[in-house]
Amino acid sequence: MSSIVETKRRKGESFDSLLRRFTRRVQMSGKLLEVRKYRYHAKEPNETARHAGALRRLKTRAQRDYLMKVGKLVEEKKRGRRR
Repeated sequence: MSSIVETKRRKGESFDSLLRRFTRRVQMSGKLLEVRKYRYHAKEPNETARHAGALRRLKTRAQRDYLMKVGKLVEEKKRGRRR
């Protein structure tokens, strides 16, 4: 995946023709298709990150439950989804 498309400017070549030649070479290489294929694909978090997230959620939930029990946190009324 590390193949880079290189295009050098020829003597007396305009920028427009250089850009046209570069875009054609990028399209021919297939890199655009490959990038678009994985554009919105997010990597799964590793085991350590998942574990840290779970611990963070447990801690937050416990803290929230404690504040509710003590009476320092008022439960907000949940709003319905807007359509």
